[in-house]
Amino acid sequence: MRTLIKNGTIATAADLYKADVLIEDEKISLIGTDLAKLGSFDQTIDASGKYVIPGGIDPHTHLDMPFGGTKSADDFETGTRAAAFGGTTCIIDFAIQPQKGSLRQGLDDWHQKAEGKSCIDYAFHMIARDINKESLAEMDRLVKQEGVPSFKLFTAYPGVFLVDDASIFRAMQKTGENGGLICMHAENGPVIDVLIEQALGRGQTAPKYHALTRPARLEAEATHRVIALAEVAQVPVYIVHLSAKEALEQVREARDRGTKAMAETCPQYLFLSYENYEEPGFEGAKYVMSPPLRAKGNEDALWAGLRQDDLALVSTDHCPFCMKEQKELGKDSFAKIPNGAPGIEQRMSILWDGAVRSGRIDINRYVQITSTAAAKIFGLYPKKGTIAPGSDADIVVLDPKREIRWSAKTHHMRVDYNPYEGRTTRGSPTQVFSRGKLIVENDKWLGKTGAGRFIKRGPLTLSS
Repeated sequence: MRTLIKNGTIATAADLYKADVLIEDEKISLIGTDLAKLGSFDQTIDASGKYVIPGGIDPHTHLDMPFGGTKSADDFETGTRAAAFGGTTCIIDFAIQPQKGSLRQGLDDWHQKAEGKSCIDYAFHMIARDINKESLAEMDRLVKQEGVPSFKLFTAYPGVFLVDDASIFRAMQKTGENGGLICMHAENGPVIDVLIEQALGRGQTAPKYHALTRPARLEAEATHRVIALAEVAQVPVYIVHLSAKEALEQVREARDRGTKAMAETCPQYLFLSYENYEEPGFEGAKYVMSPPLRAKGNEDALWAGLRQDDLALVSTDHCPFCMKEQKELGKDSFAKIPNGAPGIEQRMSILWDGAVRSGRIDINRYVQITSTAAAKIFGLYPKKGTIAPGSDADIVVLDPKREIRWSAKTHHMRVDYNPYEGRTTRGSPTQVFSRGKLIVENDKWLGKTGAGRFIKRGPLTLSS
């Protein structure tokens, strides 16, 4: 299969130039000018007036994930199809160690969830709940044999996910030996639980109290703490879904000291705010996620962090729950509202509109934060995350003039609301290729359920 993408402007994290791209089977085989003279092609895409960019990589999703008596609304079929419509061609989802079970059991569970369903390529991180002699040995096997070199630990959710500081430190030391990476959910869970108990005791049950019982200072405290542990262990650390400027200050100060501290943020923290919790009735439940949305103005610090590379990239933390039958579980108590929101489909377009088109960042930085940085940090580069000969032909043709009006009625995610309902973004994909196959063209799905492959990643070589 030979495909020619001609007359486009190629944008990578480092370059911006006009050229044609030749795809042969699953790989990019050649980049140059006037490639049409090379003969016949099975498919030709005219990208005049458009950008040709690497497919997006979302390194933080939760598909088919159990939570609080329910599970996230998107499975690996619906979630990855929605991702593809949005221009994302690879995800890294989180497998979960079962309670009193092994890491291997959790990995097997997630392979079963994804295999035969995923429409795009995927990889896994492993959430570890129990750090002991057996699980530490398993970490070695996951890194060296199973292609899963990244592990998520929590300082939040006591009794469910929280692990103590000694366990975090032992896991960090283990990654120093085997080439893995610890990813941290950094909030002070035990103190948050006290604040939740006190709020409910006062009869404060509305969705907004989810945010008010998770103050930014407790995100900053936990971020400071896990960075300190990483410094003593002499290993890199990656902070997931950073939301607060106070936490970002901890990352920036650590990086200024030479620590390999990395962090991601998410579109919701850039484009939404605490004000959304004040929407009438139970509408604020749409935005119950952890960490919560912060006060208006907080986003300015996050944008500065993205420009200055103190924030490495933008993921989604896509973890959708429908309002009906799921979010409504918390009608009488914010503490029972499933934590999470959809974002896998909007990320690429809302960032183009709100970051590139608005002048906050340039096109190269856009490619970096939506694709290349994730590929480099998590061991997918240069197989993915760039436009180069030999790389997988995961390619997005992006029309800077194409508009999307976001609505739950038209999005492809399996969730009954959209956090950006009614918002129009300008700049979105017209064609999406996954390993050389055209899987999305405008609003038409051309892909195949189960065509996505599990991508094994080796030990990580990291630079901050």
